[in-house]
Amino acid sequence: MTSGNGRSLLELIDGADERGLAAAGLACLDRCLPLLAPDRADALRPVWAAVARGDGGAWGEAVAKARVELDVEGTEDAEAVRRMLTEAPAAWTAEALRVWAGDCSVAALALHGRYDAAGVPDGLVERCRAGDAGGAGPLLAGELRRQQAVLETAAHGPTGLRRARELSVEGGRVLRAVVSRRARTA
Repeated sequence: MTSGNGRSLLELIDGADERGLAAAGLACLDRCLPLLAPDRADALRPVWAAVARGDGGAWGEAVAKARVELDVEGTEDAEAVRRMLTEAPAAWTAEALRVWAGDCSVAALALHGRYDAAGVPDGLVERCRAGDAGGAGPLLAGELRRQQAVLETAAHGPTGLRRARELSVEGGRVLRAVVSRRARTA
């Protein structure tokens, strides 16, 4: 599944600027946040504000504060989300943000795949990122679409970042509902 413009997720990440990369990684983290701290949905709001301003100094400060606020114990999935936040670079550079956005992409896709009924066969996450979503369950496919949309819209300034944030809120609700339903049936 490639994006509407025919580019794979890997190509979109490779072509993104600092703001797009920061938004992409942050959006992945934000969508997965219910696995770490379901009661702290607004903990990343200052980080989003720093991305909107393109302010590297504010970015580093906001990420550091979010790390403190979200330092909670949790499950293996919660630890994967915490790693996304822990590994967020303090430096606002394309190189550092590209590595982080890529790592967040993989982690978010893998986490969503774990909650799909069919699970994730070896290599599926990387195939999805390269443009082949064959065999992806609905959660994994939805996360892939959201990641692509965030990268495509983040380049369009404040309006695009607002859309990226909306996609993250929507994705977080979806994941929260799936986790809640699974907990009730377990």
